[in-house]
Amino acid sequence: MTEGVVIALGLYAALGLMVALAARRGLGTGLGEYYLAGRKAGGVLSALSYGATTYSAFMMIGLAGLTYAGGVGALGFELVYLAGLGLVAIFGPRFWLAGQHFGFITPAEMLSYRYNSRWVGAVMAIAACVFLIPYSAVQLMGIGYLLSGVSDDAIGFEAGILIGAALALIWTLAAGLRSVLWTDALQVVAMLVTSLLAVGFVIAALGGPLGFLAITTERHSEWLSVPGPGLFSLATFIGLTLPWFFFSISNPQVSQRLFTTESIGALRVMLLGFLVLGFIYTLVSVIWGFSALELVPDLARPDLATPRLLASGAVPTFVAIVLVIGIVAAAVSTVDSILLSLASLAGRDVYAPLMPSGSREMLAGKLVMLVIALLAIQFARLQLDLITILSVASSAGLLVTVPTIVGAFFWQRGTAAGALASMLIAGVVVTYLQIRGVNPWGVPASVWGGSLALGLFVLVSLATKPPHERAASFMKPVTQGLADHRIR
Repeated sequence: MTEGVVIALGLYAALGLMVALAARRGLGTGLGEYYLAGRKAGGVLSALSYGATTYSAFMMIGLAGLTYAGGVGALGFELVYLAGLGLVAIFGPRFWLAGQHFGFITPAEMLSYRYNSRWVGAVMAIAACVFLIPYSAVQLMGIGYLLSGVSDDAIGFEAGILIGAALALIWTLAAGLRSVLWTDALQVVAMLVTSLLAVGFVIAALGGPLGFLAITTERHSEWLSVPGPGLFSLATFIGLTLPWFFFSISNPQVSQRLFTTESIGALRVMLLGFLVLGFIYTLVSVIWGFSALELVPDLARPDLATPRLLASGAVPTFVAIVLVIGIVAAAVSTVDSILLSLASLAGRDVYAPLMPSGSREMLAGKLVMLVIALLAIQFARLQLDLITILSVASSAGLLVTVPTIVGAFFWQRGTAAGALASMLIAGVVVTYLQIRGVNPWGVPASVWGGSLALGLFVLVSLATKPPHERAASFMKPVTQGLADHRIR
């Protein structure tokens, strides 16, 4: 299989490069073109790209591994994320209208304007850079585990990491979001089609759907209930799902996409298309994890369930190779979206305020992109914990930005001091708890961080003077735009 994987990787890289270069031909000038594709993305393309950005190595490696380790609780965990997409229905039009009216490039820039403080945006940007390094590393780890596992270490773990990082950098630098959108569309189709084919062969190897259900019920009944074999206690489940529920607005590589569609109608198409794609891919990943329990039992590291299953012979070699490329594509699509988003945040919200002329802002962002990629590579080499747990740990750090984001649209009394206190203090606390692995009184770090951020935002805002005039000027065009679209 190793030779086939190498050839397939080469073809995939070549095809992706061709797509990225084709996207570059229509690239206009300016930050809006590079970071937001000129705000002209259609609904279908946005749905495909949103799916590729969100569903990464986390799914067929991470969620499958979580199912292998903890059972059906993994399905509930991921369905909570899909339920959290209701937030996009609430905040998506508001982000889009604010972006159209004020020309915002990043969510952090939007918060800086709303709270009348450049420090609010800078702190959010720095928090994103800090917490999304582990999340980027998770994707690279997934590629490393996958390629080393299916090739019996002929392609080493570190070689897999470097391959993923190189592809993400090349495609992002080629044409910004236009390149990411086009390559994402290619990658998400490969990801979904190959995973459906592979899970079909695995189910067939277990005697078809009825045979699969019978074997799972008989031999792995403990995995069909919560807490299952022990991973999903109530506290663990809440700690994992709380950051995941708010993922769509707390993670800038996702929320920034709310600025990019050509219309609110396209935004709705993006959301509905992603919901369908997400539900299908969730079921596929969970079924894949249960199949691995039977076909490759007793793995010391659950994240190896997918590579070991692909090497087990249950899936034809050609299909296995194509699925490997599909999973690599999913991981790369997430990394390139994160790199692009962090580049825009670093350039727009950290560098530009220090350089009033705005000169070389894009160059500064691209340099940060390279630094983030190098840090993610180093972090991935540590091979820490389950991929899913690391992913949620990153989102737990970004959860502290949620009160500030919600307050921007729904609470005029919110202040810059409240926003800064909530993000800084709660961010430090949740980071400390996660690094130390401490859950005071059995309460998960994400719950402590989210609760502390909310409390600080409200209390400090009440104790400080709000920017009434700025808040009103921010909310007025959003409110009016929502009313106009309802009339139409």
